[in-house]
Amino acid sequence: MFGKRLVSGIILVILAIVIVGKGGVLLYVTAGMISLIGLFELYRVMKIEKNPLGAVGYLTAAAYYGLVWYEGQQYVILMAIAALMVLMGIYVFTFPKYRTEEVTVAFFGVFYAAVMLSYLYQVRAMADGIYLVWLIFFSSWGCDTCAYCVGMLIGRHKLVPVLSPKKTIEGAVGGVAGAALLGYLFACVYGGRMLEVGNPRVACAIACAIAAVISQVGDLAASAIKRNHDIKDYGHLIPGHGGILDRFDSMLFTAPAIYFAVTFLR
Repeated sequence: MFGKRLVSGIILVILAIVIVGKGGVLLYVTAGMISLIGLFELYRVMKIEKNPLGAVGYLTAAAYYGLVWYEGQQYVILMAIAALMVLMGIYVFTFPKYRTEEVTVAFFGVFYAAVMLSYLYQVRAMADGIYLVWLIFFSSWGCDTCAYCVGMLIGRHKLVPVLSPKKTIEGAVGGVAGAALLGYLFACVYGGRMLEVGNPRVACAIACAIAAVISQVGDLAASAIKRNHDIKDYGHLIPGHGGILDRFDSMLFTAPAIYFAVTFLR
């Protein structure tokens, strides 16, 4: 199991370096595909992956990515309202075929799996995005690694014992500190190339620290959903890691966190 996880992890890192480094249409298409697969995994948990509610969710996610590509984010609220109206129309005219919870998760899933992850592409498309996009990985995968190491070494106090017995407060603090340090060190190397970030060392460290806190919320949120529905993993697409949502659960939160943190800090 560890061997599969290690090999998969190395492959993921290599793919991330190539795809994120290239950016543009390659990253856009990849982010869109990951979002749709993640949305399918979430809908499968709720057993709406193949019904009309799920179809509306997939179409809405695809429409949203269309807006992102053509820089039409000002129409996102209109899109959300239209999607909700269609979902409620299906709910009403087929009543009592679907439950309220199914309609809710169909709408929620679009923002959880598609809108939030789209900020990976949107950060890369920012000015200085070729550098800033890596802060997303430092504050998610970097935070996970640092939290694990610190928790194993000095972890004593449980963070949320009912939800995740192995996570500790010490590990959580270590994850945030580690992510901030990674952001600072990264800016020490590449900060001089950032044209629109004032004091990049401080900005990158603070952005990573903020996103690392939110990253752990994202990780625990995914665990909570799985526990509520008695499943171990969202899928088996990534050997040793599970599904898309198992591997990208924290990144769903760090991508928008880095986008807005950098926007305000710079």
